[in-house]
Amino acid sequence: MSKYLINSHGWLLDSSTPRVMAIINVTPDSFYAASRAREESSILQHAEQALTEGADWLDIGACSTRPGSEQPSEEEEWQRLESALRPLRAHFPEARLSVDTYRADIARRAVWEYGVNLINDISGGEMDAAMFGCVAALRVPYILSHMRGTPQTMQQLTDYENLMQEIIHFFQLRLDQLHRLGVTDVILDPGFGFAKTKQQCFHLLSHLSDLQVLECPVMAGLSRKSMLSADANQALPATIAANMAALMGGAQILRVHDVRAAVETIRIFNELSNNQ
Repeated sequence: MSKYLINSHGWLLDSSTPRVMAIINVTPDSFYAASRAREESSILQHAEQALTEGADWLDIGACSTRPGSEQPSEEEEWQRLESALRPLRAHFPEARLSVDTYRADIARRAVWEYGVNLINDISGGEMDAAMFGCVAALRVPYILSHMRGTPQTMQQLTDYENLMQEIIHFFQLRLDQLHRLGVTDVILDPGFGFAKTKQQCFHLLSHLSDLQVLECPVMAGLSRKSMLSADANQALPATIAANMAALMGGAQILRVHDVRAAVETIRIFNELSNNQ
């Protein structure tokens, strides 16, 4: 596995061993109901369990990006987000927090007011032109994702001549923009389920190693997605299998709802890698 260092406020992430990002949704409409945490007690319970089970980050999302989802106003997104960031920082001051947002002003407030360690932008800078400059000024790591359109339109934008070549070209252009702004701590998310059919998602998974040419750590967000099962509640076994395939394809980070299962998947992957 390729080795990369990501500097997150002085914490150096050595991605030569895979890491886990835990999902905490403070939304009423995320596709997997069990991941939703609206009340402070529920948010803290989700966080404590994830950290105890071995999560390296908590990724807080206040704006659902499932296909067809309605987007809240910026102020509503911030109110939801702050309701999680405030108690999380108070109860888990050492936890590494990521914010899942495509809005630059939300990213800025999260870092300035709550010391958020990483920005996870599902739009790859496409939904807010100010995002790249914002990340450069904040000096925090950035997850650059591949998507076309918006959550409302992306499932009608799945026409590719060559899926992997077009994803790589998308990343190359945006990595060049980020590097020219001085942003070097970039993680790539190829966007499973974002402007991609089920067949395209599996093609992407089977060719994930192609992204190594970009020399950045790769995050796989496959957890309980519809490409694996029509029922998110029944998708854990398929998620484990898909996460193992992603690790074998070079993914360094798993973004998941089920931390313990991901940690165990990584443990088995490491055993296999150490005995080759």
